[in-house]
Amino acid sequence: MFNAQYFRTFITLVETGSFTQTAGKLGMTQPGVSQHIRKLETYLDRTLLRRHGRRFTLTDAGRRAYDYAVKLFAEHEHFKHSLDDESSHAGECRIASPSSIGLIFYPFVLGYQQVYSGLTINYNFAFNQEIVQDVLAGRYDLGLVSDQVKHSELTFTLWHHEPLCLVVPADFRGNGLTELMALGFINYFDGINNATQLLRENFADEFRSMSHVPLKGYTNDVGVVLDAVARGLGFTVVARSVLETSPWQRQVLEVPLATPAYEAFYLVTRTGTELARRYDQLLTDFREQRHATLYGYSEQPPAAR
Repeated sequence: MFNAQYFRTFITLVETGSFTQTAGKLGMTQPGVSQHIRKLETYLDRTLLRRHGRRFTLTDAGRRAYDYAVKLFAEHEHFKHSLDDESSHAGECRIASPSSIGLIFYPFVLGYQQVYSGLTINYNFAFNQEIVQDVLAGRYDLGLVSDQVKHSELTFTLWHHEPLCLVVPADFRGNGLTELMALGFINYFDGINNATQLLRENFADEFRSMSHVPLKGYTNDVGVVLDAVARGLGFTVVARSVLETSPWQRQVLEVPLATPAYEAFYLVTRTGTELARRYDQLLTDFREQRHATLYGYSEQPPAAR
């Protein structure tokens, strides 16, 4: 007999890689987890796991069963959420984004939830590649990413331009690329791409590539990258949303730019999936408020026109 709980146990086991952690997550005993797996194997008439002491690997049937189970539960979640699609201010919002935009979008989302108590927010901070995979697997309905990939099952839509800021230590007195190179660059995920764009726009005669700029450090969390800059360890280029929300914003200096540069953000959804009305309302309200703050009441930033 088909039992969805057996598939849920199997998914959790594959993703944790541990019978102990699976039991803890699902409020079960380890023998109970083993029993669910045996019953699923009996139902499918296939061996799903090869056990190696406390560890295991998936058989080919196990990999296929996992892929099927993920799609099964994604469809189930999509069905549940579709029941609330007509409401602009009720239902669950499942969103993933990088920190660079999430640092300012997530607080807005929470404020939105305070106003509209019928909303439930499920928000995940992740890198672009993880977000794409999560949307593809149905774990999130909507992703906000700063890069596009070609995939027949995904749709990318340009949504927002966030200004990029050249940020240096507060005591920095240089005004050219030579002084910046002497200072060195503090990198983060997507930092090289953002810095390349900004420096190319503003130092076209001198700048060649970031490979010529000394790298003074790296962090995978853009939310703390300005700590290194505040300590005088180098310069960086971040979205304005990062600078505005940083606890170190008063300990660093933003260098005025002759030519504005922007980080583009895209909405990523599964192709053929229509977002519920609550997403459209949330995204529109944030975008209008953010654009009014950044650009006045113009619909688009100057570089995007």
